Amino acid sequence: MTRAGTKPGTKPGTLLDYGRRIDRVIAHIGAHLDDPLDLDRLAEVACFSPYHFHRIYRSMTGETAAETLRRLRLHRAAGHLVQGKRETALIARQAGYGSVAAFTRAFAQAYGITPAAYRQRGWLALPPAHPRHQEGTMHDVTIRELPPVRITGFDHIGPYMAIGTAFDRLSAWAAGRGLMGPGVRSFAAYLDDPSAVAPEKLRSFAGLLLDRPVEETDGVRSLDIRGGRYAVMLHKGPYAELEKAYQRLYGEWLPESGETPADAPCIEEYLNDPRGLPPEEWLTEIRVPLT
Repeated sequence: MTRAGTKPGTKPGTLLDYGRRIDRVIAHIGAHLDDPLDLDRLAEVACFSPYHFHRIYRSMTGETAAETLRRLRLHRAAGHLVQGKRETALIARQAGYGSVAAFTRAFAQAYGITPAAYRQRGWLALPPAHPRHQEGTMHDVTIRELPPVRITGFDHIGPYMAIGTAFDRLSAWAAGRGLMGPGVRSFAAYLDDPSAVAPEKLRSFAGLLLDRPVEETDGVRSLDIRGGRYAVMLHKGPYAELEKAYQRLYGEWLPESGETPADAPCIEEYLNDPRGLPPEEWLTEIRVPLT
């Protein structure tokens, strides 16, 4: 999540309005990943003058609109590389690159590994237990008693790999209200089983744990995450590889543990800022509720 700051002297009403406008732009980019970037059209969506839109967007999000589009396209490409048999040339074209060579350079710069090596990598590197974890459980999974929390954010309908757009919108929404800060925590709740529900119908929720209640406007709502026992696995690496961690958790650990999953959704907490670190350093806690 972007930790966007605000300039001294910025009026709260103006900041709120700007956040709403940038939210519309991010939603538009996420819904048109295959379209050419049209800055005039984005300025129109935001109701900003084209002369000023670019600077306002970068100030609010920490990146340019072109960088947002490129990041979201590469994230989608990473998912295609890991999850399917789609040819690299087709993935490159869908990501907006005219050649596999150009795509390879951009992907390697972002992910620290070539697309071919990323696809061929069949292992899942799990780091040592995070300091917050308990000791002595198999497969780097711990059972923890967690408190209930209420998160505030956006619903997402569609492939789980595309939830990043909801987080980008949420970042703009929170920045417009002066809510972003070092203590804000980012969560996602996954409300459907992707093996049983079509990708375009999958329900999820992108939320922040805030230090104070806020008015639920502009499509934002709150979601209560139950407290209790959870199986927790720490994943280190790109979000596109999280499916491997789930396969290991459900395919190996759960049957061997004797535990039973509860009737509640899986939760992910994102422990560091993906925009400030290379993908191989991204930390995600996967939490499966237990009875």
